Amino acid sequence: MIIKKKNLSEFVNIIPLISCRVINNEIIFVTLKTNNITTLKTLKSHLNFRYKQLSCISGVDLYNYKYRFCVSYELLSLFFNSRIRVKVFLDESDSIISGTSVFINADWWEREIWDLFGIFFENHKDLRRILTDYGFEGHPLRKDFPLSGYTEIFYDDIKKRIMSDRVQLTQDFRNFTYETSW
Repeated sequence: MIIKKKNLSEFVNIIPLISCRVINNEIIFVTLKTNNITTLKTLKSHLNFRYKQLSCISGVDLYNYKYRFCVSYELLSLFFNSRIRVKVFLDESDSIISGTSVFINADWWEREIWDLFGIFFENHKDLRRILTDYGFEGHPLRKDFPLSGYTEIFYDDIKKRIMSDRVQLTQDFRNFTYETSW
């Protein structure tokens, strides 16, 4: 069954959703973090959906909004030639259950989201950094992460090796004038 705008309301009885809508011919389901795995399992195995491929998982930092983060799952049904997006909104201290029990390829995307945004995935078997160094502090894709980071890496000509040092982020004596001529 191809999901159309006119029959979206009937899926609320099958899938535990907060909302479902079509924006620019894209179907978007919003679900609670507690219903995330149930929603993914239903979309994968129900005969009316058959979204058997997970195309992507994305993290979004919604700084200064009601919810701090959004985790978005992109699913594909080759049987119906249809795509769907499932969104879960989270607070900064919330965690979400890992989707690796439903889609095995969710593993690296969840590691990437944890590494870059700090969103914790419960029951993930190997949740460790994937893109940054193991000693890296913070999560660089958060909007409140400092642009220069917390450490500086440089080559020391005297010691002939690569060094790292903590960055001092003092802004006390800086005066910003936005009316400069350049």
